[in-house]
Amino acid sequence: MSNSTSTASDSLVVAYYPFTLVIVGTSLNILTFVVLCRSTFRDTKKQPIIHYMRTIAIFDILMLYGWNLDHYLQAVHGYVLLTYTIATCKIFGFLNYFACQSSAWLRVFICLDRYLSISRLHRTWFSREKSVLIIIASVISILTLFNLHFLIFTCYYRPSGRISPNSPLYIIYPLWDYVNLGVYNFAPFILMVTLNSGVIYHLYRRHQTQLIQQSRINHRAISITLVITTCLFLIMTVPANIASAFSDIPPPISVKILDSFLYTYHILSFPLYFLTFKEFRQECIMMFTCGKNQHRVRPTLTATHTGAGITK
Repeated sequence: MSNSTSTASDSLVVAYYPFTLVIVGTSLNILTFVVLCRSTFRDTKKQPIIHYMRTIAIFDILMLYGWNLDHYLQAVHGYVLLTYTIATCKIFGFLNYFACQSSAWLRVFICLDRYLSISRLHRTWFSREKSVLIIIASVISILTLFNLHFLIFTCYYRPSGRISPNSPLYIIYPLWDYVNLGVYNFAPFILMVTLNSGVIYHLYRRHQTQLIQQSRINHRAISITLVITTCLFLIMTVPANIASAFSDIPPPISVKILDSFLYTYHILSFPLYFLTFKEFRQECIMMFTCGKNQHRVRPTLTATHTGAGITK
């Protein structure tokens, strides 16, 4: 009786936690986007990295409405969007992979931007506002084309009348889970670790030569942010995707728990920004106190925030 009660309780948590992530994550990411659109962060010509951060906030919202929402709908309402209709099958089959891959690769380019800003004396092509917009558009376009086959070839009615999320021409699952493991996890993580290591190295060198004080770089803050965000990306996303790629269908409860752990990562931008990014924190406080605190400090994004993993 005790084991049965415990199992029922675990199932209830696994069912409603994804729904909680949808509510909390949507609210936090919208709040993040709103704060990043306020006056302190409107000068995107000087700080084009803001475009990355705003776009990531949008994709982190989209992330929550794919597999994550399906875990709740399946457990509580007995259906999933992936097989509800042909239209939802195509749309959410595409979204499940497109959103997470876009979110990860935008974080990679933030890491690249931070590395070039720290290691080069002059602004490079990658750090110009127009270039950042081109990079964002290119990432979205390339990954749209990469996953476009979901909108064209997938989803059909079986003889039984049920909808299959696969394609009648070729097998998608679990093949695309293996592909996603490399595109969403392994390649971005390797690049993020490499670039962040370079950032920490150059910050250490500047600290040793006292240039740190002239450039107003908070050595301790940026190093901690780099380590935390990159480690979180590894710990919270890789195990879930490995388990999902090699699990049965429907996935067992253990895989759903790991999935919830993965999606939790995509609601952490706001608390990470708030704790490690002074200008963001000050803007939040001003917004919630209706601007009573008029003290402002110009943003120093190139110095205090990396956005590396604030990265189905």
